[in-house]
Amino acid sequence: MEQKKIDRINELARKKKAEGLTPAELEEQAALRAEYIAGFRASLTAQLENTVVVDPDGTKHKVEKKNKPS
Repeated sequence: MEQKKIDRINELARKKKAEGLTPAELEEQAALRAEYIAGFRASLTAQLENTVVVDPDGTKHKVEKKNKPS
């Protein structure tokens, strides 16, 4: 995510705390936050997919995705 968008998220957060936001600004803030969270999750997923755990005996295995209980 571009630094410009992150700065806008922070600007809207400060304004919300100080004086409140208009309905249009609330929608913009929600959209920017959703984009930020999606990028964060994608980055974390990519990092975990490339993570290897080394056991004390020297064996290596990739981190596997844990299934959610139903």
